[in-house]
Amino acid sequence: MKKHHFAASCAANAVALLAAPAVAQQSEPPAADAAQADEDAGSDIIITGSARAQRRFDVSYAINSLGQADVQKIAPKSFADLLGTVPGIQVEATGGEVQNITRVRGIPTDRGYLIFQQDGLPLYHEIDGVFFNSGEGMNRYDLMTERVEIVRGGPAPIYASSAAAIANNITVTGGQQARGKAQVTLGDTGLYRLDAMQSGPISDSTTFAIGGFLRQHDGYRYAGFPSDKGGQIRANIKHQLSNGTVKISAEYVNDHNVFYLPIPTADPRNPSVSLNNYIDYFEGTLNSPSLRNVNIKYRDGAGALQSMTRDLSNGRHMRFFNAAVDYDADFDGWQVSAKVGGTKGKSSFDAFYSTTNPADAATFAAGYLTAARTAFGANVARLGYAFAGTSGASVYDPATASGLVMSGQYRASESDFYSVQGDLSVTRKFETGIGSHDVRLGVYGAFYGNTLLQAYQDMLIEVRSQPRTLDLLAYSATGQVLGSVTQNGVLRYTTTLNKGEGDAQMIAFYANDTWDITRGLRIDAGIRTERYSYKGIALPTTQINLGDTTTLADDTTRAFTGQVLDQRLKPNATNWTVGANYDLNGHFGAYGRISNLEVPPQLGVVTGINATIVKTKARQYEVGLKASFGPNYLYATGFYTKFNPFNASFAAFNPVTGRNDQSLPFIGEATVKGVEVDGRVVPVRWFSLDGSVTWQNPEYANLQNNSGADPSAVNGNQIVREAKFFGNVRPSFDFTVGGYKAAIFGRYEWVGRRYVDLFNRTAMPGYQTIGAGASIDLGQWHLQVAGDNLFNAHGLTEGNTRTDQLAGQGTSQAIYGRPLFGRNFRLIVSRSW
Repeated sequence: MKKHHFAASCAANAVALLAAPAVAQQSEPPAADAAQADEDAGSDIIITGSARAQRRFDVSYAINSLGQADVQKIAPKSFADLLGTVPGIQVEATGGEVQNITRVRGIPTDRGYLIFQQDGLPLYHEIDGVFFNSGEGMNRYDLMTERVEIVRGGPAPIYASSAAAIANNITVTGGQQARGKAQVTLGDTGLYRLDAMQSGPISDSTTFAIGGFLRQHDGYRYAGFPSDKGGQIRANIKHQLSNGTVKISAEYVNDHNVFYLPIPTADPRNPSVSLNNYIDYFEGTLNSPSLRNVNIKYRDGAGALQSMTRDLSNGRHMRFFNAAVDYDADFDGWQVSAKVGGTKGKSSFDAFYSTTNPADAATFAAGYLTAARTAFGANVARLGYAFAGTSGASVYDPATASGLVMSGQYRASESDFYSVQGDLSVTRKFETGIGSHDVRLGVYGAFYGNTLLQAYQDMLIEVRSQPRTLDLLAYSATGQVLGSVTQNGVLRYTTTLNKGEGDAQMIAFYANDTWDITRGLRIDAGIRTERYSYKGIALPTTQINLGDTTTLADDTTRAFTGQVLDQRLKPNATNWTVGANYDLNGHFGAYGRISNLEVPPQLGVVTGINATIVKTKARQYEVGLKASFGPNYLYATGFYTKFNPFNASFAAFNPVTGRNDQSLPFIGEATVKGVEVDGRVVPVRWFSLDGSVTWQNPEYANLQNNSGADPSAVNGNQIVREAKFFGNVRPSFDFTVGGYKAAIFGRYEWVGRRYVDLFNRTAMPGYQTIGAGASIDLGQWHLQVAGDNLFNAHGLTEGNTRTDQLAGQGTSQAIYGRPLFGRNFRLIVSRSW
């Protein structure tokens, strides 16, 4: 990977850039300091999952609020990296800057039913859209984010669809005092990022805020082109009414993000032999400039040959516009809230996926000899390798390198999407003879949809970082090229082909009552019922031979049949929760809760072929203890969740045909029991210790399968990629140097053993990492240095999910996966005014 050293000129340029907005304000005290003080004072106030704003200590569910001061000290590399500091959330933040894996309390899905919102509304209704809304895929943190509130369990199913958890991004709004901030981040991985925010008054009753970021990043695993390039801008205008407020917001995102996928770390012929000399553990990648001009061929429904030219450097190209209106008003004790938002966008997705393990080059070639002789004649004497597109002129001998070759799958996807969602609620407090009831009634609705075109094809590559594509050629005894197994590096053209489009409408009615019975004793209950209507079309495919007799690469290509399937579905869901809270005093309390979550099938079931249609149901139980003394606090929550039914079906890669669109159904149950602990201790003014710890036992139970797999061998096993024990500890030393505030802080993280497969045959060992940083405030200036994985700890995530889930990797410990990023540093320079 290309590393960049911090030159004096870079620092000087950063200082000059940040000084520019403040030329006219040199003598003014920093307004941001006052704002920060206000934030510190109010950081205990939360609004997500509650009818009204409350202190964190007062609510009967698990929630964290991460403000700008918290984020500044954590200095996360990505949104997922930030969420990983929260108890109960295990992340795999190794896929790049966006669309990483977030698992909540052992819930056995890649997203953990974690719903992302912006000011209380999702940007797209569904939890996991087609390659564009996966996890935090549409959400990016910048200076326009005031704080992120994260609810786990509790009332999440009442305040969001399909939600076992909510991450609510609350944006900055303006005040009557103008304030702003500009920030430059430079990293030794070729990172250059500029963030800026400005807010202030327009009139006595109207304020504004605007900000965003621009960023270019070579990447933690340099592929020969930038991993990340683009940015976002968000703005809002807020008007004060006589009895409330109205806010108009807008957001535009245009961002490219390369997807890092698993790499082989050891030779499968002898797993004790490392492949580090060929693919560096910390910097290596299978992304390559050789994949910047990939030709994908298939046949359309009319029988015409179609082709697409794709460029891997485009990565996950997200662009969308969102506009929203937020109205809050009080009518003599009746609190009315109305939100509506609309999103229109396009997502282009290019990534190179891992498929099968590397293979011995001679063995791999021998496997195609019979087919080559059938296609090119009995005169085929041998098969040999050459660099793609050279017709054998540039010979490649694997024996001079690792002796291995491997295949991977280039995936291209195009989606246009839209989503309009709105929420209207009325809240009223009623005094009764036995305490008071705070009742909220609401209705939420959305209409949304997307188009989809997906084409995957298999490529043959050498085993090294930034690999070159290979051709496998058929030679006569005299060395004449008689044909080619591959064509320009393509092992199999378009092995997976999907096209469809769908539209959905849904409406949800919800109600919640918080009953304050006596001082300290509170009971709350809520219910949400949802109705959906899906309408979609899907285009079936078949396997054909495109007819090029010079190659085997087009012999098993997918093609549209010309048929169009009209598919419809009307699922529903009903969620409810009941909780009780007792606060002994202002320092100690306890709560208990039971919730029911139903996750209906999503829109994709009517835009795809032969989808597994199951409504997942989960019953969640929680018991919590809480203690708070000034800046010190401790929250401990025990949880138990049972999924019945649980859909563990997945699309398995077929190494013979290359298809990756055939679902292997596993339906049954899953249970997770555990404890999460979140705490902060400030024993003296100059030292604090923050941390979170989660222990859990995620297990499969009573799985059923009708495709020949033995589900009984899975029951009781640890759920794939879920750790039983994980957490982090973050010490901070705060002091003054020459009258200026300074801090030294650290971050110790650990993740326990996980398994790549349902049968727990191949384990990913646990790992620990250490990060550290230092900062100093020089008046309005803030300088910070942060470093991650300082000791280059080894750790694998994900495994190789295309082939692992049934068979494992043929080893007791994983030799294929997404490794942790290596040691890296960032310099952050900001100026507030």
